[in-house]
Parts: sequence; structure tokens; C-alpha cells
Amino acid sequence: MTAERSGLIEVRGLTKTFEGLTAVDGISFDVEVGELFGFLGPNGAGKTTTINMLTGLARPDAGRIRIGGIDCCQQPRAAQYLIGVVPDESNLYPELTGFANLCFCGALYGMPKQKRITKAQELLEVFGLTQAANRKFGGYSKGMKRKLTIAAGIIHEPQILFLDEPTTGLDVASARQVRQLISDLHESGTTIFLTTHYIEEAQRLCDRIVFIVSGRIVKIETLENLLQPFQNKHVVQITCANTDDRIQNKLAESFSDMNFLFSTHDLIRIEADRPILAGAVVRFLEEHGIEVSEARRIKPSLEDVFVEITGIEADAMKKEKEKAGMGGKA
Repeated sequence: MTAERSGLIEVRGLTKTFEGLTAVDGISFDVEVGELFGFLGPNGAGKTTTINMLTGLARPDAGRIRIGGIDCCQQPRAAQYLIGVVPDESNLYPELTGFANLCFCGALYGMPKQKRITKAQELLEVFGLTQAANRKFGGYSKGMKRKLTIAAGIIHEPQILFLDEPTTGLDVASARQVRQLISDLHESGTTIFLTTHYIEEAQRLCDRIVFIVSGRIVKIETLENLLQPFQNKHVVQITCANTDDRIQNKLAESFSDMNFLFSTHDLIRIEADRPILAGAVVRFLEEHGIEVSEARRIKPSLEDVFVEITGIEADAMKKEKEKAGMGGKA
């Protein structure tokens, strides 16, 4: 897939292989100035490998990367002043205080001493970490660590911020705070490249989204355009008990104009191109001995788009959330 337009980040034919396994397979895209660009896919899709190549932590086997007009394959370090990086795991020093970590990062970017001190104090206040400024980073909570890591990535005021799975492993409140910080940075004009396997996170934050699966881009589109074909779809979700294969077949026979999806034995999703008479389905289930506890209409989301385009079921992504230790939907 070849992007037609140019941008602040230009990628063409990017490829990376590890021991015979192709992690990133000839991908191409552009990121525009001021855009919040989302890379959405399951674990192992190639998201972190891509971000590592863009930020100079890994060399591509093939392809081209240009950031701010600089050829990063020919000059891997030349664009470093333009970018800030927040890796999926913190790279700050546990034995240093929050304030000292920020000042150290500022020094690495060549900031004058007084400027980095002033900026560190400002960021600690903005991120709600002033009270923890003189505590060692190793004693911070997960949410505090993530916020300080983001602060360290922007202390030199980069044009582009790369965020790799920024809310993985955070509790609900911390994840919500981090998303708000990302949104605020975007509103201030920072160009953001975000990788995530949280579908609702991409929907809440991103202007344009890439679906990447097994190292290949399967879709690049604005959020609005991704959702548009689903606006006329009607969806009802029924929570019940005691379903089996027989009731699935009977539902399909009795309501042939509806599509029934059984993600679990107690959850039925109904899709149709016209308004769904949920009451008729509920009565049918109850007449066949199925106990129904809830029936509700739901609005189609990016999750529906992702499932249809990639073939990856929503349950698979949810299991990855649980594995990552996220404390629920935030």
C-alpha cells in the first residue's frame, strides 16, 4: 500500500526481518504536521518494531524513512532533535528522583542548565507530580512512572512524539489521566505517533488510524471515514443464560434477515440493516427456555470496523488487554 501524499514523517517500503521472521513487511504511510496518528493492531503485529525503526533504535532491512525532510536511513541521528520517544517500558533511572531524571534527559538533548531546570519544574507541575519531584523514580506507581516518562519525552519540546502502548498495564484512573495528557499535547500542536492494541483508545484519541496485522498494513483511513459505512447498521446486544447450538440454529431460521453472533454462551450480538425488534427476539428466546437478563441497542464502533477488515475477533484483543493487566475500560 503506497501513500500518495507527503508529510512530516514519510515512510516507503519499510521492511524488517528477525531470524527469518518478517516483523514489518514493506509498509508505507505519511504522518501530517499536527496529526495524532494511530497504529492499531494485536501484540506481535509489528507496531514496536516500526516505532523502533522510526526513532533510530533499529535499522530497517529495506525501505525509506524521512522525518522533517531528513533521510533517516542515511543519517540515523540527524532527526533526533525533532522527536521525543516514550517506549512501552520506561527507560528512566530508578535511583534518580523524578526531577533529576527530567534534568538528565534535558541535558542529553543539549538543553542549557537553567532551561532544563525550569522546564522540568514546569512539567512536574503540569503532570501533577510536583509532590513526588524529590522521590526516587523506582518508588513511583505505574501511572506516575508513565506520566514522568512522557514528560521526559517532551522536555526538549519536540515536533513529534512517539508513544508506544502508553496505557498498557495501567489502572483505569491512570489510563484516563494519560489519555487526557496525550489529548492535551495534541491540542497544543504536537504531532503524535501512537501505537496501541486498545481499540477504544484509538477511537478516542486518533485523527487517522492504521490497521496493521502480521507486519502488513491492511487499512489507513481517518476515523470518520472508517466509521461511515457502519452508521446505518443496527445492533442489539442480548445478555442471557443457557444458550446452545440448537438455539443458534433456530434463531437463524426464524429471523433470517438478522445476523446472530455468539461471542460467548451468555452474550448474543444481533446485526441488521433495518431497526431490530428486540422484543420479538427476547420473547422467542424465553419461549425456548432461555433466561434473558438484558437487551440493549449499541452504536457500532471502531471495534466493528477492525473485526470486519482484519478478521480478528474483538475477544482476541480483549484477552490481550487482560494479559497486559489493564484494569478495565477507561
